[in-house]
Amino acid sequence: MGRAIKAEVSRFKLTSTINKLLAIRKLTWTIAHLIFELLMPLTRFTLRQLEAFSTVADTGGFAAASQRMGLSSSAVSQLVAELEAYLGFRLFDRHTRRVELSGAGREFLAMAQSVLRHVQQAESAASNIRDSASGIVRIAAPLVLAGAVLPKAIANFRELKPSVVVRIRDTPVDMLLDRVSAGDVDLAVGPDRRATQDVLSIPVFSSPWVLWCARTHPLASKRRLRWEDLHEVSLVAAGRDHEQSVAQMRIDEPEGQGIRPIDVVDNISTALGLASQGLAATLAPAYVGMMAKPLGLLSRRVTQPETIRQVCIYKSNTRVVSPAAQAFSDFLESWLKQWSVKR
Repeated sequence: MGRAIKAEVSRFKLTSTINKLLAIRKLTWTIAHLIFELLMPLTRFTLRQLEAFSTVADTGGFAAASQRMGLSSSAVSQLVAELEAYLGFRLFDRHTRRVELSGAGREFLAMAQSVLRHVQQAESAASNIRDSASGIVRIAAPLVLAGAVLPKAIANFRELKPSVVVRIRDTPVDMLLDRVSAGDVDLAVGPDRRATQDVLSIPVFSSPWVLWCARTHPLASKRRLRWEDLHEVSLVAAGRDHEQSVAQMRIDEPEGQGIRPIDVVDNISTALGLASQGLAATLAPAYVGMMAKPLGLLSRRVTQPETIRQVCIYKSNTRVVSPAAQAFSDFLESWLKQWSVKR
């Protein structure tokens, strides 16, 4: 029993000692890091000096190094001499016909080459960012644009910028500006929303509100409709945005003659599905035709007056978007304008 207690005490002491040593080691690294950060601004040697040192070590002589660097031998020698003067030790043992690394030079070479590699990586990353050749772009869009329009635009954009990854975030229309303002996404595309100080709106194309109905619907025989034709029509709205938009249409009509949806569903696909079975009709922008037409639905323009919906690209007005996001925004603006004309 006594031995067991002693063993347990010993283990406890050993564990405590190890923990103390680890804590001391961590503190030492922290202090070293702080000293390094304090001393870094005082560094007097340059990347060019490190490059000259590394190149001479790699080529084995100042003449060969000067050819690789495009400098004179005396200029390369001067760069190395300045570095040696700052470091306080010789990097090379200079002989009549050859140059060899000194002991200290061999130890310092690995660190110098590591610095140069990291600088090259940083330059490459900066170049990629500057040229929009790499990056991730997050874009919010409602169902129709997210599922039927953006994928083709992204595929075309990838041919130009294969290293840029564009991620679609499905978002209800009434949440588009909030997600951009909060920084959840870089961009958003969707129907026009009331602008805010935080979000910039870029109109891209216009799309009239139309009635989507089945071929068997009583209004399918008419080529154009007036708002009064819809007074007694069963309409289903898709989402609160559509419900509010439909409610605003002809809101100044006398009591009982305005446009009021009989039901509100979450997704336009549901509204179109109900319309395809003749259970209701739905008012939606003409650009949803890519989803409506395969269901056999017909579109009928509603005029006198015609209501037009703008589709816009949204981005932050308070934060600078990344070069990759800006490149995709510029591309998408042009692409959507061409797409709206062709469809």
